[in-house]
Amino acid sequence: MTPLTLMLVALVGILWGLNWPAVKYMLTEVPPFTLRASGFTGGAIVLLIIVRALGHRLKPARGEIGPIIAAGLFVLFGFNILTALGQQFTEASRAAIIAYTMPAMTAVLAAVFLGDRLTARRILAVLIGLCGLGVLASADFPALIAAPLGPFLMLMAALSWAIGNVLVQGRQWSLSPLALTFWFFVLSLLLAWPLALWLEPASARHLPPLPVIAVFAFHVAGPMATCYLLWAVLLRRLPATVAAISILTAPTVGVVSSILLLGEPVSWQKILALGLIVLSIIITLKGRGPRVPLAKRAG
Repeated sequence: MTPLTLMLVALVGILWGLNWPAVKYMLTEVPPFTLRASGFTGGAIVLLIIVRALGHRLKPARGEIGPIIAAGLFVLFGFNILTALGQQFTEASRAAIIAYTMPAMTAVLAAVFLGDRLTARRILAVLIGLCGLGVLASADFPALIAAPLGPFLMLMAALSWAIGNVLVQGRQWSLSPLALTFWFFVLSLLLAWPLALWLEPASARHLPPLPVIAVFAFHVAGPMATCYLLWAVLLRRLPATVAAISILTAPTVGVVSSILLLGEPVSWQKILALGLIVLSIIITLKGRGPRVPLAKRAG
């Protein structure tokens, strides 16, 4: 793994980690579908400007429209809508913990559909990461049992993300990662705005306070536009399983930032879990195996 790839992994993890307390904070003023629809729109505009400036082709090849819709539905729309809904019923740090069960889901799906090898080292990394998430969840296990809707929505978000990862990496795209990500945002905003207008009253859509607007600007420029672009690049550089586990840095940053920014409680379970997650990342990054070319998988 090159230093550039390591830097991309770290940047995505940090920005997506900071996005957990950011979204939790914005949800105090903006309803979930409106928040996501606005974020999708802002991200699409930013990416369109970049695509045009770089001269990337935007027209999909014949037969790619269906796969673009399927991948975008899971990796962007489904994940973001479900996490926004889930965070209404659980704290940001707990939401991040549950959502990042997605590496295990991605590992299984990638092994079945993409031919990724589940080596002993990679399985160990997945198990250690899941143990870390389990320890972190145990810090307030009775609350998870008493309020299952939030955790359930976050698990569905993790599954949506894993399916989307496999769909993105399961084919050779004619578009650049930037152009492909742009279409994911267009699809998502077209789906989110009707839901916002239908399900959320007009009185709930008002100009939020200036601090919320500032956090929203960060949300669009960083976690939405920048991170999804970099994630598309990472999926082309790494096997789906390795890429997914590497982004376990995001819940680490999410938990720490939620504690510092939102005042969520600290516990020994959280400290131990963070150590296990970091260990999982180290094992994963040092244990990358050879990829199976797409042509050989198809044959």
